[in-house]
Amino acid sequence: MSTLAKSIASVSLNASRSDPEGFARELGESFERYGFAIIADHGIPADLIARAEEKAKAFFALPEDVKRSYHKPGGGGARGYTPFGIETAKGATQHDLKEFWHVGRELPEGHRFGDVMAPNVWPKEVTEFRETFLELFAAFDTAGLRILEAIARHLGLAPDWFENTVEDGNSVLRLLHYPPVSPDAPGVRAGAHEDINTITLLLGAEEAGLQLLDRDGEWMAVSPREGELVVNIGDMLQRLTNNVLKSTSHRVVNPPPERRGKSRYSMPFFLHFRPDFLIETLPECISEDRPNLYPEPITAHDFLLQRLREIKLV
Repeated sequence: MSTLAKSIASVSLNASRSDPEGFARELGESFERYGFAIIADHGIPADLIARAEEKAKAFFALPEDVKRSYHKPGGGGARGYTPFGIETAKGATQHDLKEFWHVGRELPEGHRFGDVMAPNVWPKEVTEFRETFLELFAAFDTAGLRILEAIARHLGLAPDWFENTVEDGNSVLRLLHYPPVSPDAPGVRAGAHEDINTITLLLGAEEAGLQLLDRDGEWMAVSPREGELVVNIGDMLQRLTNNVLKSTSHRVVNPPPERRGKSRYSMPFFLHFRPDFLIETLPECISEDRPNLYPEPITAHDFLLQRLREIKLV
């Protein structure tokens, strides 16, 4: 494993079939260097994305009291609506300037993870909301597995190594709305943070504002073309790989004055390990030069709870 990437990789997921080793190398080097990559041809249909954006905008346009009726205090924001001004980046004093809705995995009655993965909440005011977002959730799941296959190759693991680790994983699809901001608004749309999960797949980052903190201490814009996915490494995967793959600080800054009157919408998919997966440092990522930084294993569920407390969602 080397860190030769000179810029964030921008690759086609089609290459994962035509040149799996080359695709894995380019993606892996970008994740080692930046923690981020941009992926085209990801297989999530454009008409599904457009339909999802339309449904999300319709929900966020509902009256405040209607939206708040779907807020579940004490649920850690895991399902349904989280109002504006609640989530706060770890270590930040100002809350983020956003509201969001969470869709989780649908589990059959009596599923073994039913006690830690809450049932979904669905707004009755937006037609076909449930059907649209379950379809999008499944499409994200499929794309995420192909990306994990490339990561496994890069790490010297069997290509299907991650399949069992994320089967019935506690993944979350977040519908995000950053309302217009005033010129003197305190804070930023989303404060600098790292993601908790395994990998994040993000749609809707074409509107400027997403930045990552490069290892030289400079903030760097992440600028996908329309319809492309931004993918980044989460803390769980960084821990599993002994920091070989980087979970990089990123933020969403307020737009320039001429764009402050406009909302920003995006749809990140936080792909998670299954709750009982034990995050234990991969032997392939331990060496004399890189001793094990995480000698104490932890389950994905315990790690998630630990981090949700830090960002004030539980």
